[in-house]
Amino acid sequence: MPLILANDQNLLISETFYSIQGESSFAGYPCAFIRLAGCNLRCTYCDSRYTYEEVGHEVSVPDLLAFTDQYPEALVEITGGEPLVQENIYPLMTALVDSGRTVLLETNGSLDISRVPEKVVKIMDLKCPESGMNKQMLMENIRRLTPKDDLKFVICSRLDYDWATETINDHQLLGAPNGPTLIFSPALNRLEPALMARWLLEDKLQIKMQVQLHKFLWPDKSRGV
Repeated sequence: MPLILANDQNLLISETFYSIQGESSFAGYPCAFIRLAGCNLRCTYCDSRYTYEEVGHEVSVPDLLAFTDQYPEALVEITGGEPLVQENIYPLMTALVDSGRTVLLETNGSLDISRVPEKVVKIMDLKCPESGMNKQMLMENIRRLTPKDDLKFVICSRLDYDWATETINDHQLLGAPNGPTLIFSPALNRLEPALMARWLLEDKLQIKMQVQLHKFLWPDKSRGV
């Protein structure tokens, strides 16, 4: 169930920060991040457990808009945790797109994305078997993605790779003119990037491979990047 706070202008926030976008089709660009607290999943490789292990703090939508106003040329990404567990995320997304900002939403694929404002770029991280959460995925979300959106798979092993490619084939996403950008990302310390690159080349798959740029830029930082 979505988390609904007493004040309809507040969200439960883990952190806000300004950094380089580390993944997605927008990787490499400056970005103002709003990281929400709370998550409905418990992935085995989660690198932001603090978003659900810690309480977070309430911040109003106007204050979050004031934070993003400090970086008027930057992207804005809403991430988590899982942002869609908080009902008040919708007024925030609407206010940001109405102000002309390019807004990215990172979501885990388990919750209905049909209410996300049309102009928001959805980065949907569909969970593979070794996440331990793949059976929680709402597969109908795939058909709700558009060409401006990303469908990302974090790959831990050959099992995950095969599951992801099978899912893509089942939904006829390769080369689909109205489909999202497909991204495979090797899980840090679980799968060697070069090995996954070899699999993609051997299979001649037109899928974008991506490593988490921020993990290479700031390997000793787990927050604020």
